[in-house]
Amino acid sequence: QVQLVESGGGLVQAGGSLRLSCAASGRTFSSYAMGWFRQAPGKEREFVAAISWSGGRTYYADSVKGRFTISRGNAKNTVYLQMNSLKPEDTAVYYCAADRLLRVGPEYDYWGQGTQVTVSS
Repeated sequence: QVQLVESGGGLVQAGGSLRLSCAASGRTFSSYAMGWFRQAPGKEREFVAAISWSGGRTYYADSVKGRFTISRGNAKNTVYLQMNSLKPEDTAVYYCAADRLLRVGPEYDYWGQGTQVTVSS
């Protein structure tokens, strides 16, 4: 079992930055791939970024490529999402997820409760 808790969301002006964190419980965190997803009101949950268990491979949605960076600190059981040059369309609830396999789809086994990110224009 893996339990995930996101933090770091908030209100920011367009062009600003936020860093989301996802703290994971469990001694096997380093063996899991991690992903970030987001869901805006009235829209489906969408993939944002993913990182392999070693951190050696990363994937990004086209909409965030060049602006967002996913990273992980296995010693701290934490995965991060650094978000720069934020746009109003980035407004959503952001979720982290964990799975044994590196995925860009929503088929992750474990999910956090989400953290709200609001970008004002």
